[in-house]
Amino acid sequence: MPERPLLIDGTFELGSAEPFVILNPASGAPIDSVAAASPDQVDTAVAAATRAQTSWWAAAQPERSAIMHAVAAGVRSRKEDLADIATRETGRPYARNLLYVDMIADLFRQYAELARVHGGRIAPSNEAGQLSLVVRAPYGVIAALVPWNYPLLLLAFKVAPALATGNTVVIKPASETTLTTLVLAEVFAATTPPGVVNVVAGSGRTVGDQLVRHPDTDMVAFTGSTEVGAGIGAICGQMAKPTHLELGGKDPAIVFDDVDPGLAAKAVVWASFLNAGQVCTSTERVYVHRSIYEEFVDRVVELTSGLRLGDPFDPDTQIGPMRNERGRAKVLEQLEDAQAGGAKIVAGGSIPEELSGFYLQPTVVVDVDHTMELMREETFGPVLPIMAFDDDDQAFALAADTPFGLGASCYTSTPDRVRRAYEQLKVGTVWVNDPVVDNLAAPFGGMRASGNVRELGLEGMDAFTSMRHVHWNMQLEDKPWWYGPDRH
Repeated sequence: MPERPLLIDGTFELGSAEPFVILNPASGAPIDSVAAASPDQVDTAVAAATRAQTSWWAAAQPERSAIMHAVAAGVRSRKEDLADIATRETGRPYARNLLYVDMIADLFRQYAELARVHGGRIAPSNEAGQLSLVVRAPYGVIAALVPWNYPLLLLAFKVAPALATGNTVVIKPASETTLTTLVLAEVFAATTPPGVVNVVAGSGRTVGDQLVRHPDTDMVAFTGSTEVGAGIGAICGQMAKPTHLELGGKDPAIVFDDVDPGLAAKAVVWASFLNAGQVCTSTERVYVHRSIYEEFVDRVVELTSGLRLGDPFDPDTQIGPMRNERGRAKVLEQLEDAQAGGAKIVAGGSIPEELSGFYLQPTVVVDVDHTMELMREETFGPVLPIMAFDDDDQAFALAADTPFGLGASCYTSTPDRVRRAYEQLKVGTVWVNDPVVDNLAAPFGGMRASGNVRELGLEGMDAFTSMRHVHWNMQLEDKPWWYGPDRH
């Protein structure tokens, strides 16, 4: 298999370190190989980004915005190519990948225009003849470490606002989905100045660690597990380097007794099994009022049992494979542990023998409680555990019983319950009657073990700038508090 080149300082070159093979999750067969970047190549990419950042930031905003519009147009021109390779690498159905390609083009267009109108502010001055400017300035070189579950979309969450605000980037894609990022790199190479966007491949333990520790990367933007994010945060904390961490979740859904349980079941099944449950905001714990519990569970089982697994290129496929065997094994271990504790699988739970690759049947589990790892730790797979509650206080207490704080879903027609959800649950997003929806104009992100940033919206752009105060006395003049021979 021919190896794919990396993008360094506007030029494509083969990696100098050991190649790694990328597998198709739908078949388990190799797709292609990529030679990892050597330490010298990583240094070269960071040096190129450092050099380019000065002129990129000095450029007028209309110039940067025009280039970002060119990126968006380039993405749309490669829509089918990007969706095709993303389907092969992620196993997500092709139709959804087409949608996500459109979304990343929209993100580059959005931040191209937001950066034109959203700068700093003028603060009230202390005295006449002064000007206090609050200026938004880029951090500099951003190390963007991108996960495998949404290799295009989550890259755009970081790279689009970072570029719009004058930063340059060095991207390290996940090893499982490097090919998708290298196709996107062809768009960057054709539209952005050399060094503004660089792509280096390799493992997190080598290339990723070098970028995190590199003295010339000014911020690390990472999406991934809480465990890895905590390690990055510790390293950057020692270096006083800013981090942009979007981490794991264990999102709850609360289904109250004032909604149609059948319709709520349909929403929850969607929120739990989208992308085979491999979404940080997947619904991973469901709490249902006891009065509608049985009806809700019956409908969930019916819907889940009818989901169509298969080839992600088949337009009839609803659920593709999990990305890797390691993730599937973790899910099966959680299911085994839950069953040992008294839980019962009422739908799915098995590896479909008729399909190769890393498939797992969408699974519904009942008789669960918070002693089980299934209800405490992130699953990141197609599992929907359901637990009954008796009153509102118990529902909110169960939903809040987690160190994570990414999102929560609430199904109700009662405004006071909505208020309690957004006031009492320590999460970044509360979805009411419409789960797991991204609004590109509104902030997304978590709290506590789920991260420290907001992406998307104006807040997503602000996250890649630092605030500078320029205190400007228009004329140099003596101040009464300055030292002098007649002053104390």
